[in-house]
Amino acid sequence: MGADRARVRGSYDTVAEEYLGRIGGELAYKTVDRALLGVVLEEAAGGVVADLGCGPGHVAGWLAGHGAEVVGVDLSPRMVELARREQPKAAFRTGDLLALPAADGEFAAAVALYSVIHLEPDELAPAFAEVRRVLRPGGVLLVSFHLGTEVRRMEEWWGHPVDVDFHFLETETVADHLARAGFGVEVRMEREGLPEEAPTRRGYLLARRTE
Repeated sequence: MGADRARVRGSYDTVAEEYLGRIGGELAYKTVDRALLGVVLEEAAGGVVADLGCGPGHVAGWLAGHGAEVVGVDLSPRMVELARREQPKAAFRTGDLLALPAADGEFAAAVALYSVIHLEPDELAPAFAEVRRVLRPGGVLLVSFHLGTEVRRMEEWWGHPVDVDFHFLETETVADHLARAGFGVEVRMEREGLPEEAPTRRGYLLARRTE
């Protein structure tokens, strides 16, 4: 694992408990996210759904609570520990977007909500190629990200010392990387941040693995 990935892992290990308390209930007020997750559930058609960058498992838990078989993957061992404790209906694995702990074509669908924002620019393409590998042909991927071009370095987060970069991304940039990795983008959406969220614009892409 490179130094940048190690910084991300260590930072999320540090804030894991705080993150769970502050973010773990966010789907209660994210109506758009719930609607898009509903699309993913319908597309999965009973197959296994991957939550890539699952954090403390709240999205995986929501999906499992709506009948899906779910596997969450996160770089942070502490996040995975909390997810297993909090969401017993889902399964969780420690792993990296650049080397997913999953078999070829294991998943019917996947979500990556605000996890690609911690990748360096040259890591987006290999990460999406890796996601394509673990999706079955025709499987869908829902990606979300903060919109923009800046990189925010966080050295303190909720009073905890961290060392992590947040890469804001443009919709066309992410769509281009998805297309190059073998996905067809079917839905593009942008929205303003909610009052309960950090004040950033948000982007969403729903893409399908092509043959």
